[in-house]
Amino acid sequence: MREGDGEPRKKKRSVGDIAVGLWMLARVERIVLILAAVTLFAVRVTWPHPPWALILLLVAGQAAMQFSIAILNDYCDRHLDAVGGKNRPIVLGLVRPHEALLAGLFMIAVMVVILLPLSLFAFLAALAYLALGQIYNLGLKSTPLSGILFALAIPLLPLYAFAGVGRIPSMAIWFIPIGALLGVALNLANALPDVEEDAASKANTLAVVLGVKGSFIACPLLIVLAAIFLGVLTILELVPAQLWLIVPILILTGLSLVTMSLFFGPNKPRPTRKVYFYLVTLLCIALAGSWFIAVRL
Repeated sequence: MREGDGEPRKKKRSVGDIAVGLWMLARVERIVLILAAVTLFAVRVTWPHPPWALILLLVAGQAAMQFSIAILNDYCDRHLDAVGGKNRPIVLGLVRPHEALLAGLFMIAVMVVILLPLSLFAFLAALAYLALGQIYNLGLKSTPLSGILFALAIPLLPLYAFAGVGRIPSMAIWFIPIGALLGVALNLANALPDVEEDAASKANTLAVVLGVKGSFIACPLLIVLAAIFLGVLTILELVPAQLWLIVPILILTGLSLVTMSLFFGPNKPRPTRKVYFYLVTLLCIALAGSWFIAVRL
């Protein structure tokens, strides 16, 4: 519950309440998927002798960064969440606003300390991703530019992983257009559960501009374009890859999208949109990751 000034009512909290609130703030389930992608890229590019200690450092630094972005996202949205009646930890009083702010800033400091031993390029890639995430939190998430921020941020994940382990393959440049396409798809899928609330609060996000139906059309279309792009790179031999692996990857991607269209869409119950986001995220990681595994480094 919240008082008229938009701040949560003071109520007695248990340690368990605070722990649950912090878990909800951090959006751990989503972050695990990102950490899995970073790990995949780092292991693949250094296979068969992955530097596990260095990879652990990369993952820990990325985790701290993602925690900071997620926590400060709720802090910045606390007033809108209260108006929209969302069951977020600050609105529920599980975490105080100042606690969320301090936790988010603390995680930035933790990230910097963890990543100091890495190469300058890896450190700069992490800072760039962090900056895009916080710019998103500070207001651009409520504009159509939110899609551009995702398009810029997602390609930084493989570049961060490559630079972190000290091996940047020549084909890494192609992750920029691929990541941009998948990034916008992820932005739309991420925004779909809250499109109606965003529209009501005058937040002009990309998903609001496209509408629920338009977002459900654009999201798989962007993934299809990314898949076609990967196929063209392979067929034209711009990136040497094992065709016998690429073809099944593209077929499975297409089948996955068709199957998802049967169970998710603008006419399906709204709670299914959150599941849709997780499936889109897994599909994007599987598509980019499987292609990278098939590439001859």
